[in-house]
Amino acid sequence: MSIAKNYMYTVMYQITILIIPIITIPYVSRVLGSNGIGINAYTNSIIQYFILLGTIGISLYGNRQVAYVRDNKNNLSITFWSIFSLKFITTLISYVLFLIFLSMVEKYHTIFLIQSIYIIAAAVDISWLYMGLEDFKKTVLRNLLVKVVGVICTFIFVNTTDDLWKYVLILSLSQLLGNLSLWYYLPRTINKVKVTWCDIIKHIKPSISLFIPQIAIQVYVVLNKIMLGLLSTPSEVGYFDNADKIVKIVMSLATSVGIVMLPRVSNTFARGDMKQVKNYVYKSLDFVSYLAFPLMFGLAAIAGQFAPWFFGQEFSKTGILMVIISPIIVIIAWSNVLGNQFLMPIGKVKGYTVSVIIGAIINFILNLLLIPYLQSIGTAIASVLAELTVTIVQMYLVRNDLQILVLFKSVWKYLLSGLVMFIVIMSIDAFISFGIGTMIVQILLGITIYILMLFILNSQLNKKLFIFGISTVSKMIRLKK
Repeated sequence: MSIAKNYMYTVMYQITILIIPIITIPYVSRVLGSNGIGINAYTNSIIQYFILLGTIGISLYGNRQVAYVRDNKNNLSITFWSIFSLKFITTLISYVLFLIFLSMVEKYHTIFLIQSIYIIAAAVDISWLYMGLEDFKKTVLRNLLVKVVGVICTFIFVNTTDDLWKYVLILSLSQLLGNLSLWYYLPRTINKVKVTWCDIIKHIKPSISLFIPQIAIQVYVVLNKIMLGLLSTPSEVGYFDNADKIVKIVMSLATSVGIVMLPRVSNTFARGDMKQVKNYVYKSLDFVSYLAFPLMFGLAAIAGQFAPWFFGQEFSKTGILMVIISPIIVIIAWSNVLGNQFLMPIGKVKGYTVSVIIGAIINFILNLLLIPYLQSIGTAIASVLAELTVTIVQMYLVRNDLQILVLFKSVWKYLLSGLVMFIVIMSIDAFISFGIGTMIVQILLGITIYILMLFILNSQLNKKLFIFGISTVSKMIRLKK
Protein backbone atom coordinates (compact mmCIF):
# COMPACT_ATOMS: atom_id res chain seq x y z
CA MET A 1 0.00 0.00 0.00
CA SER A 2 1.31 3.50 -0.84
CA ILE A 3 2.65 5.94 1.75
CA ALA A 4 -0.09 8.41 0.81
CA LYS A 5 -2.88 5.88 1.42
CA ASN A 6 -1.37 4.70 4.69
CA TYR A 7 -1.00 8.29 5.82
CA MET A 8 -4.61 9.06 4.88
CA TYR A 9 -5.83 6.04 6.85
CA THR A 10 -3.76 7.11 9.83
CA VAL A 11 -4.92 10.73 9.58
CA MET A 12 -8.53 9.56 9.28
CA TYR A 13 -8.08 7.73 12.56
CA GLN A 14 -6.36 10.71 14.18
CA ILE A 15 -9.18 13.02 13.05
CA THR A 16 -11.66 10.60 14.59
CA ILE A 17 -9.83 10.58 17.91
CA LEU A 18 -9.82 14.38 17.65
CA ILE A 19 -13.60 14.43 17.29
CA ILE A 20 -14.30 11.81 19.98
CA PRO A 21 -12.68 13.81 22.82
CA ILE A 22 -14.62 16.88 21.65
CA ILE A 23 -17.72 14.81 22.41
CA THR A 24 -16.58 12.97 25.55
CA ILE A 25 -13.98 15.06 27.42
CA PRO A 26 -16.29 18.01 28.26
CA TYR A 27 -18.91 15.55 29.52
CA VAL A 28 -16.47 13.38 31.50
CA SER A 29 -14.66 16.42 32.94
CA ARG A 30 -17.92 17.84 34.26
CA VAL A 31 -19.20 14.49 35.57
CA LEU A 32 -16.00 13.24 37.23
CA GLY A 33 -14.41 16.62 38.02
CA SER A 34 -10.71 17.41 38.18
CA ASN A 35 -10.26 14.95 41.07
CA GLY A 36 -11.72 12.01 39.13
CA ILE A 37 -9.77 12.92 35.99
CA GLY A 38 -6.63 13.19 38.09
CA ILE A 39 -7.12 9.79 39.77
CA ASN A 40 -7.62 8.15 36.35
CA ALA A 41 -4.50 9.84 34.95
CA TYR A 42 -2.40 9.00 38.04
CA THR A 43 -3.35 5.29 38.21
CA ASN A 44 -3.08 4.84 34.46
CA SER A 45 0.38 6.40 34.42
CA ILE A 46 1.58 3.75 36.88
CA ILE A 47 -0.06 0.96 34.85
CA GLN A 48 1.86 2.20 31.80
CA TYR A 49 5.09 1.20 33.54
CA PHE A 50 3.90 -2.39 33.91
CA ILE A 51 2.88 -2.37 30.24
CA LEU A 52 6.29 -1.03 29.34
CA LEU A 53 7.99 -3.68 31.48
CA GLY A 54 5.87 -6.42 29.93
CA THR A 55 6.39 -5.42 26.32
CA ILE A 56 10.12 -4.54 26.77
CA GLY A 57 10.24 -2.69 23.45
CA ILE A 58 8.87 -5.70 21.57
CA SER A 59 6.07 -3.89 19.74
CA LEU A 60 8.41 -1.33 18.22
CA TYR A 61 11.04 -4.00 17.55
CA GLY A 62 8.40 -6.29 16.03
CA ASN A 63 7.23 -3.56 13.68
CA ARG A 64 10.77 -3.10 12.39
CA GLN A 65 11.55 -6.84 12.13
CA VAL A 66 8.33 -7.55 10.23
CA ALA A 67 9.27 -4.81 7.78
CA TYR A 68 12.66 -6.50 7.29
CA VAL A 69 11.23 -9.98 6.44
CA ARG A 70 7.76 -9.24 5.05
CA ASP A 71 8.73 -10.31 1.51
CA ASN A 72 9.18 -13.94 2.66
CA LYS A 73 6.04 -15.44 4.21
CA ASN A 74 7.82 -18.31 5.96
CA ASN A 75 10.37 -15.98 7.57
CA LEU A 76 7.54 -13.59 8.40
CA SER A 77 5.58 -16.36 10.14
CA ILE A 78 8.56 -17.52 12.20
CA THR A 79 9.39 -13.94 13.12
CA PHE A 80 5.81 -13.18 14.19
CA TRP A 81 5.24 -16.26 16.35
CA SER A 82 8.61 -16.05 18.07
CA ILE A 83 8.23 -12.32 18.85
CA PHE A 84 4.63 -12.76 20.00
CA SER A 85 5.58 -15.68 22.26
CA LEU A 86 8.30 -13.60 23.88
CA LYS A 87 5.92 -10.69 24.37
CA PHE A 88 3.24 -12.88 25.91
CA ILE A 89 5.69 -14.42 28.41
CA THR A 90 7.19 -11.09 29.48
CA THR A 91 3.77 -9.46 29.85
CA LEU A 92 2.58 -12.35 32.00
CA ILE A 93 5.57 -11.83 34.30
CA SER A 94 4.75 -8.12 34.42
CA TYR A 95 1.18 -8.85 35.49
CA VAL A 96 2.42 -10.99 38.37
CA LEU A 97 4.62 -8.07 39.47
CA PHE A 98 1.58 -5.79 39.25
CA LEU A 99 -0.37 -8.06 41.61
CA ILE A 100 2.52 -7.82 44.08
CA PHE A 101 2.45 -4.02 43.72
CA LEU A 102 -1.34 -4.00 44.26
CA SER A 103 -0.94 -5.80 47.58
CA MET A 104 1.38 -3.02 48.75
CA VAL A 105 -0.55 0.15 47.78
CA GLU A 106 -2.90 1.80 50.23
CA LYS A 107 -5.50 3.43 47.97
CA TYR A 108 -7.23 3.21 44.57
CA HIS A 109 -7.17 -0.63 44.68
CA THR A 110 -10.32 -1.06 42.58
CA ILE A 111 -9.24 1.50 39.98
CA PHE A 112 -5.77 -0.06 39.75
CA LEU A 113 -7.27 -3.53 39.23
CA ILE A 114 -9.54 -2.28 36.43
CA GLN A 115 -6.64 -0.38 34.86
CA SER A 116 -4.67 -3.65 34.80
CA ILE A 117 -6.87 -4.80 31.90
CA TYR A 118 -4.56 -2.61 29.81
CA ILE A 119 -1.70 -4.99 30.67
CA ILE A 120 -3.72 -7.96 29.37
CA ALA A 121 -4.60 -5.93 26.27
CA ALA A 122 -0.90 -5.29 25.67
CA ALA A 123 -0.17 -9.03 25.86
CA VAL A 124 -2.54 -9.85 22.96
CA ASP A 125 -1.79 -6.77 20.86
CA ILE A 126 -0.51 -7.70 17.38
CA SER A 127 -0.99 -4.33 15.68
CA TRP A 128 2.80 -4.20 15.23
CA LEU A 129 2.48 -7.02 12.68
CA TYR A 130 0.14 -5.04 10.43
CA MET A 131 2.14 -1.84 10.84
CA GLY A 132 5.28 -3.68 9.76
CA LEU A 133 3.36 -4.96 6.74
CA GLU A 134 2.17 -1.38 6.07
CA ASP A 135 -1.42 -2.60 6.29
CA PHE A 136 -2.78 0.36 8.25
CA LYS A 137 -6.35 -0.12 7.05
CA LYS A 138 -7.03 -3.00 9.45
CA THR A 139 -5.69 -1.27 12.54
CA VAL A 140 -7.40 2.02 11.72
CA LEU A 141 -10.84 0.55 11.02
CA ARG A 142 -10.60 -1.64 14.13
CA ASN A 143 -9.76 1.37 16.30
CA LEU A 144 -12.53 3.50 14.78
CA LEU A 145 -15.19 0.92 15.67
CA VAL A 146 -13.87 0.45 19.21
CA LYS A 147 -13.72 4.21 19.83
CA VAL A 148 -17.32 4.71 18.72
CA VAL A 149 -18.58 1.89 20.98
CA GLY A 150 -16.58 3.36 23.86
CA VAL A 151 -18.19 6.77 23.40
CA ILE A 152 -21.69 5.31 23.43
CA CYS A 153 -20.95 3.34 26.61
CA THR A 154 -19.47 6.40 28.31
CA PHE A 155 -22.64 8.44 27.86
CA ILE A 156 -24.85 5.55 28.94
CA PHE A 157 -22.99 4.38 32.05
CA VAL A 158 -20.92 7.34 33.35
CA ASN A 159 -23.31 9.76 35.06
CA THR A 160 -21.92 10.70 38.49
CA THR A 161 -18.59 11.11 40.31
CA ASP A 162 -19.07 7.57 41.67
CA ASP A 163 -18.88 6.21 38.10
CA LEU A 164 -15.12 6.69 37.78
CA TRP A 165 -14.62 2.90 37.90
CA LYS A 166 -17.12 2.49 35.05
CA TYR A 167 -15.25 5.05 32.94
CA VAL A 168 -11.93 3.28 33.51
CA LEU A 169 -13.54 -0.10 32.75
CA ILE A 170 -15.01 1.19 29.47
CA LEU A 171 -11.64 2.55 28.33
CA SER A 172 -9.63 -0.53 29.30
CA LEU A 173 -12.12 -3.06 27.90
CA SER A 174 -12.30 -1.09 24.65
CA GLN A 175 -8.54 -1.42 24.33
CA LEU A 176 -8.64 -5.17 25.03
CA LEU A 177 -11.49 -5.90 22.60
CA GLY A 178 -9.88 -3.76 19.93
CA ASN A 179 -6.61 -5.67 20.22
CA LEU A 180 -8.38 -9.06 20.16
CA SER A 181 -10.28 -8.10 16.99
CA LEU A 182 -7.07 -8.09 14.93
CA TRP A 183 -6.64 -11.83 15.47
CA TYR A 184 -9.53 -12.38 13.05
CA TYR A 185 -7.23 -11.41 10.16
CA LEU A 186 -4.23 -13.44 11.30
CA PRO A 187 -4.88 -16.77 9.44
CA ARG A 188 -4.91 -14.87 6.14
CA THR A 189 -1.68 -13.05 6.96
CA ILE A 190 0.76 -15.66 8.26
CA ASN A 191 1.17 -19.43 8.45
CA LYS A 192 1.04 -21.67 11.51
CA VAL A 193 4.61 -22.65 12.24
CA LYS A 194 6.42 -24.19 15.20
CA VAL A 195 9.03 -22.01 16.83
CA THR A 196 11.81 -23.18 19.11
CA TRP A 197 13.01 -21.61 22.33
CA CYS A 198 16.08 -20.45 20.40
CA ASP A 199 13.80 -18.63 17.92
CA ILE A 200 12.19 -16.83 20.86
CA ILE A 201 15.19 -15.87 22.99
CA LYS A 202 17.21 -14.45 20.07
CA HIS A 203 14.81 -11.48 20.08
CA ILE A 204 15.41 -10.62 23.75
CA LYS A 205 18.62 -8.62 23.36
CA PRO A 206 17.52 -6.43 20.41
CA SER A 207 14.13 -5.88 22.08
CA ILE A 208 15.81 -4.70 25.26
CA SER A 209 17.96 -2.31 23.22
CA LEU A 210 14.68 -0.61 22.23
CA PHE A 211 13.25 -1.10 25.74
CA ILE A 212 15.84 1.20 27.33
CA PRO A 213 14.90 4.32 25.31
CA GLN A 214 11.22 3.58 25.85
CA ILE A 215 11.80 3.56 29.61
CA ALA A 216 13.44 6.95 29.29
CA ILE A 217 10.56 8.25 27.16
CA GLN A 218 8.06 7.06 29.74
CA VAL A 219 9.94 9.02 32.40
CA TYR A 220 8.92 12.31 30.85
CA VAL A 221 5.62 11.10 29.39
CA VAL A 222 4.19 9.22 32.37
CA LEU A 223 6.40 10.16 35.34
CA ASN A 224 5.25 13.76 34.85
CA LYS A 225 1.82 12.83 36.17
CA ILE A 226 3.16 10.53 38.90
CA MET A 227 5.49 13.23 40.25
CA LEU A 228 2.76 15.84 39.97
CA GLY A 229 0.39 13.54 41.87
CA LEU A 230 2.96 12.91 44.61
CA LEU A 231 4.19 16.50 44.95
CA SER A 232 0.90 18.29 44.31
CA THR A 233 -2.83 17.40 44.20
CA PRO A 234 -5.09 15.19 42.03
CA SER A 235 -6.71 18.38 40.66
CA GLU A 236 -3.35 19.64 39.37
CA VAL A 237 -2.86 16.27 37.67
CA GLY A 238 -6.32 16.68 36.11
CA TYR A 239 -5.48 20.16 34.76
CA PHE A 240 -2.21 18.93 33.25
CA ASP A 241 -3.69 15.69 31.93
CA ASN A 242 -6.43 17.47 29.99
CA ALA A 243 -3.95 19.96 28.53
CA ASP A 244 -1.57 17.15 27.62
CA LYS A 245 -4.37 15.16 25.97
CA ILE A 246 -5.46 18.01 23.71
CA VAL A 247 -1.91 18.93 22.69
CA LYS A 248 -1.00 15.28 21.98
CA ILE A 249 -4.19 14.74 19.96
CA VAL A 250 -3.49 17.79 17.80
CA MET A 251 0.18 16.79 17.53
CA SER A 252 -0.78 13.33 16.24
CA LEU A 253 -1.93 14.89 12.96
CA ALA A 254 1.71 15.81 12.31
CA THR A 255 3.38 12.73 13.82
CA SER A 256 1.12 10.22 12.02
CA VAL A 257 3.60 10.28 9.15
CA GLY A 258 6.14 8.69 11.51
CA ILE A 259 3.90 5.67 12.08
CA VAL A 260 3.67 5.22 8.32
CA MET A 261 7.34 5.86 7.53
CA LEU A 262 9.02 3.57 10.10
CA PRO A 263 8.28 0.28 8.28
CA ARG A 264 8.92 1.87 4.86
CA VAL A 265 12.33 3.23 5.88
CA SER A 266 13.19 -0.06 7.64
CA ASN A 267 12.37 -2.06 4.52
CA THR A 268 14.30 0.36 2.29
CA PHE A 269 17.34 0.16 4.58
CA ALA A 270 17.10 -3.66 4.57
CA ARG A 271 17.41 -3.49 0.76
CA GLY A 272 20.57 -1.36 1.10
CA ASP A 273 19.18 1.80 -0.51
CA MET A 274 20.62 4.40 1.87
CA LYS A 275 20.15 7.23 -0.62
CA GLN A 276 16.40 6.64 -0.68
CA VAL A 277 16.34 6.40 3.13
CA LYS A 278 17.83 9.91 3.36
CA ASN A 279 15.43 11.17 0.71
CA TYR A 280 12.49 9.89 2.76
CA VAL A 281 13.81 11.66 5.86
CA TYR A 282 14.29 15.03 4.10
CA LYS A 283 10.79 14.93 2.67
CA SER A 284 9.27 13.69 5.91
CA LEU A 285 10.75 16.46 8.08
CA ASP A 286 9.65 19.09 5.56
CA PHE A 287 6.12 17.69 5.57
CA VAL A 288 5.78 17.43 9.38
CA SER A 289 7.13 20.98 9.76
CA TYR A 290 4.53 22.18 7.25
CA LEU A 291 1.82 20.64 9.46
CA ALA A 292 3.27 21.19 12.93
CA PHE A 293 3.76 24.96 12.91
CA PRO A 294 0.14 25.92 12.14
CA LEU A 295 -1.08 23.29 14.61
CA MET A 296 1.14 24.75 17.34
CA PHE A 297 0.26 28.40 16.68
CA GLY A 298 -3.42 27.65 16.11
CA LEU A 299 -3.81 25.75 19.38
CA ALA A 300 -1.88 28.36 21.37
CA ALA A 301 -4.07 31.13 19.93
CA ILE A 302 -7.39 29.62 21.06
CA ALA A 303 -6.25 27.77 24.22
CA GLY A 304 -7.11 30.50 26.74
CA GLN A 305 -10.78 30.63 25.79
CA PHE A 306 -11.08 27.06 24.57
CA ALA A 307 -10.17 25.32 27.87
CA PRO A 308 -12.91 26.76 30.16
CA TRP A 309 -15.48 26.52 27.37
CA PHE A 310 -14.55 22.93 26.53
CA PHE A 311 -13.75 21.43 29.95
CA GLY A 312 -15.74 23.76 32.22
CA GLN A 313 -14.72 26.81 34.29
CA GLU A 314 -12.98 24.54 36.81
CA PHE A 315 -10.35 23.84 34.13
CA SER A 316 -9.43 27.42 33.18
CA LYS A 317 -5.83 26.68 34.23
CA THR A 318 -5.71 24.02 31.53
CA GLY A 319 -5.71 26.82 28.92
CA ILE A 320 -2.47 28.26 30.32
CA LEU A 321 -0.91 24.80 30.31
CA MET A 322 -1.94 24.21 26.70
CA VAL A 323 -0.12 27.38 25.62
CA ILE A 324 3.03 26.33 27.50
CA ILE A 325 2.98 22.76 26.15
CA SER A 326 2.06 23.63 22.52
CA PRO A 327 5.71 23.97 21.28
CA ILE A 328 6.18 20.21 21.71
CA ILE A 329 3.97 19.78 18.62
CA VAL A 330 6.89 21.01 16.51
CA ILE A 331 9.64 19.63 18.76
CA ILE A 332 8.27 16.07 18.88
CA ALA A 333 7.41 16.15 15.17
CA TRP A 334 11.11 16.75 14.48
CA SER A 335 12.41 14.17 16.96
CA ASN A 336 9.91 11.68 15.51
CA VAL A 337 11.59 12.06 12.12
CA LEU A 338 15.17 12.08 13.37
CA GLY A 339 14.75 9.29 15.93
CA ASN A 340 11.86 7.02 14.88
CA GLN A 341 12.27 7.45 11.13
CA PHE A 342 16.05 7.53 10.84
CA LEU A 343 18.12 6.45 13.86
CA MET A 344 16.00 3.41 14.75
CA PRO A 345 15.27 1.97 11.28
CA ILE A 346 18.95 2.05 10.31
CA GLY A 347 19.95 0.36 13.56
CA LYS A 348 21.48 3.35 15.40
CA VAL A 349 19.49 2.57 18.52
CA LYS A 350 22.35 3.52 20.85
CA GLY A 351 22.29 7.15 19.70
CA TYR A 352 18.51 7.25 19.99
CA THR A 353 18.78 5.80 23.50
CA VAL A 354 21.32 8.42 24.56
CA SER A 355 19.06 11.25 23.40
CA VAL A 356 15.97 10.10 25.31
CA ILE A 357 17.92 9.23 28.47
CA ILE A 358 19.35 12.76 28.56
CA GLY A 359 15.82 14.11 28.05
CA ALA A 360 14.50 11.92 30.84
CA ILE A 361 17.17 13.13 33.27
CA ILE A 362 16.44 16.78 32.42
CA ASN A 363 12.72 16.16 32.86
CA PHE A 364 13.11 14.45 36.24
CA ILE A 365 15.37 17.17 37.65
CA LEU A 366 13.18 20.02 36.41
CA ASN A 367 10.01 18.36 37.76
CA LEU A 368 11.68 17.95 41.13
CA LEU A 369 12.70 21.62 41.17
CA LEU A 370 9.60 23.24 39.64
CA ILE A 371 6.55 21.27 40.85
CA PRO A 372 6.79 22.39 44.52
CA TYR A 373 6.63 26.04 43.40
CA LEU A 374 4.69 26.04 40.12
CA GLN A 375 2.70 22.77 40.36
CA SER A 376 1.27 21.77 36.93
CA ILE A 377 2.88 24.77 35.24
CA GLY A 378 6.26 23.46 36.41
CA THR A 379 5.48 20.06 34.87
CA ALA A 380 4.49 21.73 31.58
CA ILE A 381 7.76 23.69 31.43
CA ALA A 382 9.78 20.57 32.30
CA SER A 383 8.06 18.60 29.52
CA VAL A 384 8.87 21.18 26.83
CA LEU A 385 12.51 21.55 27.87
CA ALA A 386 12.97 17.77 28.05
CA GLU A 387 11.57 17.25 24.55
CA LEU A 388 13.69 20.12 23.22
CA THR A 389 16.79 18.51 24.71
CA VAL A 390 16.00 15.20 23.00
CA THR A 391 15.60 16.88 19.62
CA ILE A 392 18.81 18.92 19.94
CA VAL A 393 20.80 15.80 20.87
CA GLN A 394 19.34 13.88 17.90
CA MET A 395 20.21 16.75 15.54
CA TYR A 396 23.79 16.50 16.79
CA LEU A 397 23.81 12.71 16.31
CA VAL A 398 22.65 12.83 12.65
CA ARG A 399 24.87 15.75 11.64
CA ASN A 400 27.34 13.47 9.77
CA ASP A 401 24.63 11.41 8.03
CA LEU A 402 22.18 14.11 7.02
CA GLN A 403 22.60 17.68 5.81
CA ILE A 404 21.05 19.77 8.60
CA LEU A 405 20.63 22.84 6.38
CA VAL A 406 18.73 20.75 3.84
CA LEU A 407 16.56 19.28 6.59
CA PHE A 408 15.45 22.68 7.89
CA LYS A 409 15.75 24.86 4.78
CA SER A 410 12.01 25.68 4.60
CA VAL A 411 11.31 25.93 8.33
CA TRP A 412 11.56 29.74 8.39
CA LYS A 413 8.66 29.94 5.91
CA TYR A 414 6.42 27.78 8.09
CA LEU A 415 7.46 29.73 11.21
CA LEU A 416 6.70 33.12 9.67
CA SER A 417 3.40 31.98 8.15
CA GLY A 418 2.38 30.45 11.48
CA LEU A 419 3.17 33.67 13.36
CA VAL A 420 1.02 35.74 11.00
CA MET A 421 -1.79 33.21 11.39
CA PHE A 422 -1.42 33.34 15.20
CA ILE A 423 -1.72 37.16 15.31
CA VAL A 424 -4.88 37.16 13.17
CA ILE A 425 -6.57 34.38 15.19
CA MET A 426 -5.72 36.08 18.50
CA SER A 427 -7.15 39.38 17.26
CA ILE A 428 -10.54 37.74 16.66
CA ASP A 429 -10.87 37.02 20.40
CA ALA A 430 -10.97 40.75 21.08
CA PHE A 431 -14.14 41.22 19.01
CA ILE A 432 -16.11 37.94 19.18
CA SER A 433 -17.08 35.81 22.20
CA PHE A 434 -15.79 32.23 22.02
CA GLY A 435 -18.02 29.36 20.91
CA ILE A 436 -18.14 26.52 18.41
CA GLY A 437 -18.93 28.94 15.57
CA THR A 438 -16.04 31.21 16.50
CA MET A 439 -13.65 28.28 16.70
CA ILE A 440 -14.65 27.04 13.23
CA VAL A 441 -14.16 30.54 11.80
CA GLN A 442 -10.75 30.81 13.46
CA ILE A 443 -9.65 27.41 12.13
CA LEU A 444 -10.80 28.10 8.56
CA LEU A 445 -9.35 31.61 8.55
CA GLY A 446 -6.09 30.35 10.04
CA ILE A 447 -5.72 27.64 7.37
CA THR A 448 -6.46 30.16 4.61
CA ILE A 449 -3.92 32.71 5.92
CA TYR A 450 -1.24 30.04 6.41
CA ILE A 451 -1.62 28.69 2.88
CA LEU A 452 -1.72 32.18 1.31
CA MET A 453 1.40 33.22 3.22
CA LEU A 454 3.24 30.16 1.95
CA PHE A 455 2.22 31.00 -1.62
CA ILE A 456 3.70 34.47 -1.09
CA LEU A 457 6.88 32.90 0.32
CA ASN A 458 7.03 30.50 -2.65
CA SER A 459 6.85 27.23 -0.70
CA GLN A 460 7.24 24.33 -3.14
CA LEU A 461 5.60 21.82 -0.80
CA ASN A 462 2.62 24.13 -0.36
CA LYS A 463 2.18 24.30 -4.14
CA LYS A 464 2.43 20.51 -4.53
CA LEU A 465 -0.11 19.86 -1.77
CA PHE A 466 -2.48 22.49 -3.13
CA ILE A 467 -2.34 20.98 -6.63
CA PHE A 468 -2.78 17.49 -5.15
CA GLY A 469 -5.83 18.69 -3.20
CA ILE A 470 -7.43 20.33 -6.24
CA SER A 471 -6.73 17.22 -8.33
CA THR A 472 -8.27 14.91 -5.69
CA VAL A 473 -11.43 17.04 -5.40
CA SER A 474 -11.76 17.16 -9.20
CA LYS A 475 -11.53 13.36 -9.43
CA MET A 476 -14.18 12.96 -6.73
CA ILE A 477 -16.53 15.33 -8.59
CA ARG A 478 -16.01 13.44 -11.86
CA LEU A 479 -16.74 10.12 -10.13
CA LYS A 480 -20.03 11.44 -8.73
CA LYS A 481 -21.09 12.53 -12.21
